[in-house]
Amino acid sequence: MTTLRPATAADMAAVAEIWHTGWHDAHAGHVPDGLTERRTLPAFRERADRRVEETTVAEVDGTVVGFTMVIDDEVEQLFVSRAQRGSGVAALLLVEAEAQVAAQGHDVAWLSVVVGNARARAFYDKQGWRDAGDLPYEVEAMGETFISPCRRYEKQVR
Repeated sequence: MTTLRPATAADMAAVAEIWHTGWHDAHAGHVPDGLTERRTLPAFRERADRRVEETTVAEVDGTVVGFTMVIDDEVEQLFVSRAQRGSGVAALLLVEAEAQVAAQGHDVAWLSVVVGNARARAFYDKQGWRDAGDLPYEVEAMGETFISPCRRYEKQVR
């Protein structure tokens, strides 16, 4: 059984591990040169530690297996451990993220997906999100800004 709950500081090392692995699985070869090298596990640990308040984790048998981060109307991050991909955990996290966006008073939620991430794009399509077009997404990594080629996905949540 999967349990969703607000993250605590104690969860963030697991979040960073999932984020690091998932990010590299989904983004390698699809983002600007230099960005991949800057996405180290220590960098994800630092980022995760600053994001406890926006994070919801999914647990199976007491182990963190996925997470989402929501800021205002954006589902900014959603990652699931390799072992839980295809298990339904991502769909549960996405429904929770949509509810959080709606609870903050927004009618439409949005997120960005790297153009080459076919697996994520198919997942969001299946979950009722619509591709709203090109989104040159600004990404900061270790003091440098990159423009990542993304698609903006949107969904009516209220």
